This record gives sequence, C-alpha cells and structure tokens, in this order.
Amino acid sequence: MQQTTIDRIEPVADGVVSVVLRGSAGALAPWEPGAHIDLNLPNWLTRQYSLCGDPADRERYRVAVRYDPLSRGGSEYIHRFLRQGRTLDVSLPRNHFPLLPAPGYLFVAGGIGITPLLPMLRAATDAGVPASLVYVGQSLASMPFVDELRSRFADRVRLVATRSDGRPDLAALASTLDPAALVYCCGPAPMLDAAEAAFPADRLHVERFRPVARSFPASTPFEAVCARSERTVPVGADESLLNALNHAGLRVPSGCREGVCGSCELTVLDGEPDHRDDIGAPEDRIYPCVSRAASDRLVLDL
Repeated sequence: MQQTTIDRIEPVADGVVSVVLRGSAGALAPWEPGAHIDLNLPNWLTRQYSLCGDPADRERYRVAVRYDPLSRGGSEYIHRFLRQGRTLDVSLPRNHFPLLPAPGYLFVAGGIGITPLLPMLRAATDAGVPASLVYVGQSLASMPFVDELRSRFADRVRLVATRSDGRPDLAALASTLDPAALVYCCGPAPMLDAAEAAFPADRLHVERFRPVARSFPASTPFEAVCARSERTVPVGADESLLNALNHAGLRVPSGCREGVCGSCELTVLDGEPDHRDDIGAPEDRIYPCVSRAASDRLVLDL
C-alpha cells in the first residue's frame, strides 16, 4: 500500500469529479497507460479506478469518479464526503489493459470510459504514432476532460454527443481502419458489444465496468490447500473461494468481487483452476472472488 494525500478534488463534468492524489512519502509507484489502483476509502470500502493522469508524474496520481445513483457506497462517499487534505491508502498500480505496440491506434471511449484511454492517447501521441479518439457521451457537459482533449489533441479527437449527434457508426470506422492498427475501447456494455461486432477480435482490446453475463457448470465442493499457511480450507458448492478463505481467517484483499478488477489475485501452485473472471487469468493465477477449482484440490501460494 501507498499513503497519499488528496491534493485536489474538483468537478470535471456533470456528475464527475477528478481526484488528484499526492504521495505522502515522496515518489509514487510507476504505472503505464491502462493501469488502475484501489482506493481504500474511510468508510471501509475499497474501489478501483483507472489512472488518467500523466505516467511521467511520479508525485501524483489522478482518477475520475462518476456519481452512481445506485452506488454501493464508493462513488457516493467520494462525491459527498471526500475532501482536499484527506489521507488515503492506495494500492500499487495493476494493469490488465496494457497498451501494446502498434503502428497506429483507434481509441473509442464512452463516458467515464475515457479514463484509461486518455493516457494511452497521450503515450501514442508523444511517441509519434498515428492515433485518434472517438469519444461518446450523452452530452458534452457529461463528458469529463473534454477541454483537456480539445486543447492538447485537437483534430485527433472526435466528440460525439448522442442526444444531438446520434451514435457513431462503428462499422464505418472499422471499414476505414488501417489494417495494422489496434483498437482500444472502454465504456458501457452496449458500446463494447457494438465494438466487438464491428472490429476484428484479434485487433480489439476492451475493458468492461461489469462482467459479461455467462453460464458455468454447477459449482462443486473442493479443497483449497494454502501452502505457506499450511492450512487446508474446504470450499462448499454454495460459497466462493474468496469467502471460504476469509472465513478461515486467511484474509485476501478484494474489491469488485465480480472478476473484473484483479485485486484478489492468487498464485496457483497445483491443481486445475476453473477460471470465471473477465480479466483472462493465466493458468497459474486465479481470482477467487468468482473462480473456483475444476479439480478436487487446488494448491495456492497463500
């Protein structure tokens, strides 16, 4: 964990605030475009937000938070109670949405989905790589960082306010895309579904706010062997691996509990994981909030 102090908190769009965090003990951990951090909030909640500042700035992190009327307590607390000068513990950056090398990029953002893509656009532009952004929202007033994008990137950015302009034609964009360019998309589920229908799968990278609804085989009991703790924890068919470990006193940090954020990642030493996350865990990793074992026994580095 890193201790930070809120340097600034200010509105950047209707219902969206920017939170700038300064390292309390000097330089913060480095990060790359696409990374996110966990904020440990004073109301005992942990929430994940994409870093949307400048990776070259080692003194400050910036995140943006949209107020969600159906909030589970995270965005509501940040908007109503968080103030400049407050100290917050934040995690080291994690990146499940990295910007891969390419001769060109198309970025497609929807609303608050601009946050991971803004540093990507900056990185591509600074490297002299052709890149453009299609940024979609209900209205310009609801879209964070519009002025920053206009002033810095000018004709690289196309702003689409759907209330007046309608939705962009992603199929038309795909037809004019450089054959070697990569597409990065972040936004609400309907936009991501449309992007997956329009762009070739091998060139499209998406980050979702919520997991895709999928069906899995019926859950079965298994044993979690915790190698470092020398404990064996039974996991029932009706409980998650994360809950079983926590109830046994083996505390595992967690955030989304939906297989999206990656904060509960564990290393698998033996056994066959049943991956149910939306991150794409390798075989030697597991996200126990949603994933289970396909074998009777799973050995964890815990």
